[in-house]
Amino acid sequence: MPRNKVSQSPKLSKSQRERAVLFGLIELYIESGTPVGSNTLRDYRFKDFSSATIRNYFATLEEEGYLIQHHSSGGRIPSEHAYKLYAHNHKKNREIGKNDLNLLTAVLQKEQKELKTHLQQGLETLSELSGCACFMLAPRFDQDMINNVKLVSLDANRFLCVLMTNFGFVHTETIFSPEKLSHFSLKRIEDFFLYRIINSAQPKLSDKELSFANQIYNEVVLRHIIAYSNFDREDVYKSGFSNLLKHREFKDLAILSASLSLFESSSFIRSLLSDCFRSKELKFWIGSDLDPYMKTSGGTSLIAIPYFLNNAAVGAIAILGPDRLDYKKIFGLLKNYSKILSESLTKTLCKNKITYRNPHPSHSSITCDGNQMLIENQTP
Repeated sequence: MPRNKVSQSPKLSKSQRERAVLFGLIELYIESGTPVGSNTLRDYRFKDFSSATIRNYFATLEEEGYLIQHHSSGGRIPSEHAYKLYAHNHKKNREIGKNDLNLLTAVLQKEQKELKTHLQQGLETLSELSGCACFMLAPRFDQDMINNVKLVSLDANRFLCVLMTNFGFVHTETIFSPEKLSHFSLKRIEDFFLYRIINSAQPKLSDKELSFANQIYNEVVLRHIIAYSNFDREDVYKSGFSNLLKHREFKDLAILSASLSLFESSSFIRSLLSDCFRSKELKFWIGSDLDPYMKTSGGTSLIAIPYFLNNAAVGAIAILGPDRLDYKKIFGLLKNYSKILSESLTKTLCKNKITYRNPHPSHSSITCDGNQMLIENQTP
């Protein structure tokens, strides 16, 4: 992080100097994770300020609720109020490091029709760059056909049916069998599924196997249709949960558990999506802002941004981390991620004539006419 010298210039008012000291302390605390003393902050950036002057600013900022000092002789740490001020100050930042931009571009602009795989790879990269947990809300893409089936024995009376699609969607169902099926019998039933779905060679089954294969084929396909027709967890991509353990704020199991529960809350996810759709801009929640969604929200922050297809918001990307977060960097990452992903998805859907359905209550579908993307509103 650049350590720019801040001059005690007459052009800066006292409040501006206090703000500079506050932001300098926040950035040093984000970097070090340890309480900041006046001498440390002076050496870090404020060579033209005396330690006594910095301590006076500390006292004022503490009275205003921006700084916390746990011990009389200890350094200061930012309060939730300070983090919110810092985040608001940098909300318009779009800057991103050249290496980060090159990596995002390489991953997100890669030509790939397996949309689910493409979105998951992008999210893995964002998680790596941010050092946080990430999730993404996505529309449901049409023209996605089953292209492979696997049947895997679990025990004497159960086996797992795995359906795979062109776009990388994987749907699993556990099926009960009244009798134990041999490995060869299960393989013949698997081949029967492929025969029915992709018109491969018709296998030779016994009458008993054929009856059972037809029954479970209808069962599995109907379950798949129901899952595909309704928006559920399959439209939420997740990555980087283990990153939370790198932050000392999440060593508290109560905070970690409450934070991870957000990823499993469908009501929270839909609320987040609706909020992003309405605002069409980056939004953030720090500490107590998350109280409606978490029992223990202290020390936690969430940043989200929508992404678009032809200027229509179709999904949202979110980052969950500690409140001690480099908001300036995260805002730049998310804005560039949203921009590149929006451009890449628009190009892919038009090129392959793929339509989609939006999980938003007033959802829309998208079709392509040459290079022109047409948005058609639908009644839920």
